[in-house]
Amino acid sequence: MRKGLLFATAAVSAALLSTVTACGSSGSGTGSGSAKKPKIGVILPDSKSSVRWETADRTYLAAAFKAAGVDYDIQNAEGDKQAFQTIADQMITSGVNVLVIVNLDSGTGKAVLDKAKAQGVATIDYDRLTLGGSAQYYVSFDNTQVGKLQGEGLTKCLTDMGAKNPVVAELNGSPTDNNATLFANGYNGVLDPLYASGQYTKGPNQSVPDWDNAQAQTIFEQMYTSQPAIGGVLAANDGLANSAVAVLRKNHRNGQVPITGQDATVQGLQNILAGDQCMTVYKAVKKEADAASTLAVSLAGGKKGETNATVHDPTGNRDVPSVLLAPLSVFKNNIQDVLTDGYVTRAQLCTGDYDALCTKAGIK
Repeated sequence: MRKGLLFATAAVSAALLSTVTACGSSGSGTGSGSAKKPKIGVILPDSKSSVRWETADRTYLAAAFKAAGVDYDIQNAEGDKQAFQTIADQMITSGVNVLVIVNLDSGTGKAVLDKAKAQGVATIDYDRLTLGGSAQYYVSFDNTQVGKLQGEGLTKCLTDMGAKNPVVAELNGSPTDNNATLFANGYNGVLDPLYASGQYTKGPNQSVPDWDNAQAQTIFEQMYTSQPAIGGVLAANDGLANSAVAVLRKNHRNGQVPITGQDATVQGLQNILAGDQCMTVYKAVKKEADAASTLAVSLAGGKKGETNATVHDPTGNRDVPSVLLAPLSVFKNNIQDVLTDGYVTRAQLCTGDYDALCTKAGIK
């Protein structure tokens, strides 16, 4: 896996701020009849790598644009690079003032951003930075910190269970997603010294193409077959974690091997309640969406956006004005924080057998 591609430099400022693809969808704000209204286009990457893109990001972005009284078009490329470019062309032709993208890879993202720039459309990289791209702004979380929390979380869980020299497997995110590289930088910064000291044994380490959960299960099955003594799993998100849980369950070892995650999905939180996953990292998507929408609305109105950091893109050799938000570690004892924030409801989380587990964990 590529490492060191991107370094977030804290530079805190004074203020922080129709044809679609087969599986895509679009929406508009208070109506498209007014040509004078600013229009913002958003391209989401897929609905397969994480449920958050459709269940959270789309919802929060649409609500923010509607409240701001701007027209908007939110579509999902569903993992299709050609569809991603086609959607971008349609949005630019339709007259969007601002284009917000979550790239599928940096090559595709760069082509879209460069085309938008040539047409005078303001651009924002959302969640994932496009390496070598031309986005004017970047809105995301401190993704190296996300990985650090995962590494620290796995260490805590292994310590709590009294593990001795555990074999740790790493199930990394997609090699085409720069965030996956940042996550790995973060958690390897925690784990590598433990491997070097002999406190942990470095086990199988593999990236999962396109964050595909089915492939992740196959990959982890191969990992487990080659090294059944695996005692801990650094899984880069909740989907990959659940793939590992499925393999461990089949081998009657679920609940015995601490596993990390990310995104605080309902499934991930339920796995934590059941004891099959030790932690996840919660990223307050509403705050990310609100920051991106505020920035987009400002740009659509011809104003300069406010940022709280800069992120260096080594491929393009440029510093990108950014808004970076802080992630939160979630263990069984603070799942309530995710519900209190409104990201997940008790009705969604505490279904069936999980109701008793929620009650036991003090979840309201």
